[in-house]
Amino acid sequence: MRPNDAIPIHFRLTPPQLKALRRLGIVTIEDLLRHFPARYDSAGATATARSIIVGTKVTLFGMISGLKAKKLWKSRRNATEGFFEDSSGRVKLMWFNQPYMASYVPERSVVKVTGTVGGNAERPYIANPEVEIVPKDIADSANAGIFAPASPYKLEASSLFSVYPETVGITSLWFRHAIERVLNAGIAAMILDPIPSEILDRYHLPDIATALQYIHTPEKDAHATAARKRFAFEEIFAIQTARAQERTENDAQSAFPIRETQGHVERFLKTVPFPPTGAQARAIEDVLNDFGKPHPMARLLEGDVGSGKTLVAAAAAYAVVTSKPPQRENGTLQVAYMAPTEILAGQHFQSFIEYFKDLPINIALITGSGCKKFPSKVSKGEATDISRAQLLKWVANGEIAMVIGTHALIQKSVIFQHLALAIVDEQHRFGTRQRRALAQKNIHRERDGAENFALRNSPPAGGSDSPRSKFSAPSRFPVSETSNNSAPHFLSMTATPIPRTLALTLYGDLDISVLDELPPGRAKITTKIVGTKDRMTAYAAVRQELEKGRQAYVICPRIEEPDPAKVNAMQAKSAKAEAKRLQKDIFPDYEVGLLHGAMTPCEKDAVMKDFSDNKIQILVATSVVEVGINVPNATAIIIEGAERFGLAQLHQLRGRIMRSSHPPLCFLLPENSGIVSSKRLKTLEKTDDGFTLAEADLDVRGAGDLFGRRQWGMSDLGMEALKNIKLIRAARDEAIRIITEDPTLSHNAALCERVAKARVELHGE
Repeated sequence: MRPNDAIPIHFRLTPPQLKALRRLGIVTIEDLLRHFPARYDSAGATATARSIIVGTKVTLFGMISGLKAKKLWKSRRNATEGFFEDSSGRVKLMWFNQPYMASYVPERSVVKVTGTVGGNAERPYIANPEVEIVPKDIADSANAGIFAPASPYKLEASSLFSVYPETVGITSLWFRHAIERVLNAGIAAMILDPIPSEILDRYHLPDIATALQYIHTPEKDAHATAARKRFAFEEIFAIQTARAQERTENDAQSAFPIRETQGHVERFLKTVPFPPTGAQARAIEDVLNDFGKPHPMARLLEGDVGSGKTLVAAAAAYAVVTSKPPQRENGTLQVAYMAPTEILAGQHFQSFIEYFKDLPINIALITGSGCKKFPSKVSKGEATDISRAQLLKWVANGEIAMVIGTHALIQKSVIFQHLALAIVDEQHRFGTRQRRALAQKNIHRERDGAENFALRNSPPAGGSDSPRSKFSAPSRFPVSETSNNSAPHFLSMTATPIPRTLALTLYGDLDISVLDELPPGRAKITTKIVGTKDRMTAYAAVRQELEKGRQAYVICPRIEEPDPAKVNAMQAKSAKAEAKRLQKDIFPDYEVGLLHGAMTPCEKDAVMKDFSDNKIQILVATSVVEVGINVPNATAIIIEGAERFGLAQLHQLRGRIMRSSHPPLCFLLPENSGIVSSKRLKTLEKTDDGFTLAEADLDVRGAGDLFGRRQWGMSDLGMEALKNIKLIRAARDEAIRIITEDPTLSHNAALCERVAKARVELHGE
């Protein structure tokens, strides 16, 4: 057995088990060892069925029978019931939401059962017990009625056993046995440690072989704690090292020089109706300072809902397009602005038109649905539709200064002449490759004279509607006559407030500017938690807004109604059913629309256009509207099943109605009122500061649920480590030191491999 061996080579797996392991990302023996326990349970005192006491944790040895899955009559929860018996009597066993247990243990198997006694003295039961089938030789002794005190299955009360994350098809018990076998084979000692020994010594961390033993089979709590700290440090250290490498690579490139920016930007800001906030002014200054450096800017602009990121992006873009290419007396550098959806790209296109309508700047929009250009000489002050082929020629010639679009911007056919600034909005919605592809969109190949001639002399679409202006590149310059080795400056933007430790970790390669002020004139939002009995109160408030000519959102956790045949189906309101109910029973006098992720882009755009035009007054949607929807007339939102969303996501959802000076109303309708979920929702009720909420989400809800483990690509252990600022800073300092000394990690193959894995996992989508 070797660490890189595929698991089926050494373990006999059923098809469901193999599928489950793949779903968990476990392919090799080393992957199996890196599937860490979610928690540890103590075995509890060894007892008999007759001697158990309600509220205590016990370990029993005996026989199990009568297992069957059912739905509880009152709560309709999924449950599995069975009985445990020994020579003293029998007791009921109950598992909640674990229907597979009914077929997991064969009838009348001899088992070890560990769990907490629930119920009451007259009718006790053991809730969600851990069940381990006793080996045959021990079982034979048990059937003879002689469980010897020296039996290896008679555990001490202080013993710990690991409980692993499960999925349908495989259990924690399987992991415990499989990992024990791997550890006994000595595989842990074969795995190279990615953390250098001097770092382990400096922070008193166990080496990888010891840590693997500690984390899976701890003899005491201190062992498990030390191991978890070590693997948390390893994950953060690998991420920080990857980011330090990326920053080093970025700083080794040359950038287009952008000079005399201050005067240009000041003139631009004088054309804006409202002066920038202090936070906006600081962010603009950060960007202009980056433009003065010899290497490309790499900056993240983090701003709360409605904090004015677009103005900062517009100021940066204006500074670029009023700068000339190297060794040129005229012409302009170019800006690309990428948004995650066509709706958002169109909104930014309109915003830029408003900002630059009185300035001689050519702006284009390119999406999968078509292309537009502003200004139009045919219809003054408006944008005009143009062909994709014509737009691509103008972009390649440098005659379009600003190009706004979706993923269409990173297609091979889109070639820039002097791309000096790449802006990505809601950047966490793009993969790393997509962001990097945009940041490398300069021309890297020569064109022959015939092609240059064709580009220079092709007539513009629409006759006289040529985009040439005093900022345009003259046609006599071939498109390859530039410093094409220059990399564009890169500005990422997000409206999702990110906790400080997460930003330091995931965006360690970026400098960060924070917009922590809102522009004046924004009305303060009112957020209320509404119980099921008070639902009509929320509807009455929404009706009052509709009567004023305003609009509203209703958010549902799922698209379709749950399948009653599926045992574990999420019981939550569906957007489709809710839209029908609201239209028929609650708001028959208003138009109710439906928007969800399963619709085609064209269908989504059509619905959003109708909502923007107030043809739809109530939009029922899933969380697809979380980002990139700007309808200032919408002033009310109802969020069904609010406890199912993270605080950051809820804040983004209510941000849809924080777009105007009208007082917005947000109603949270939880389906259950657990202690933790109630505490979280009350935090949202008390504050509208996204940064405060992000930190609260990290602290209250649990790091693994902050934005969703799948989105960030970090393990739960890594997410938990984000609460430890000292660990984050230590890992960051060590990563910078190592990359400074060995940029390619040529002297540490194990760390190089671990960093490569971290780059793949951190897709950021």
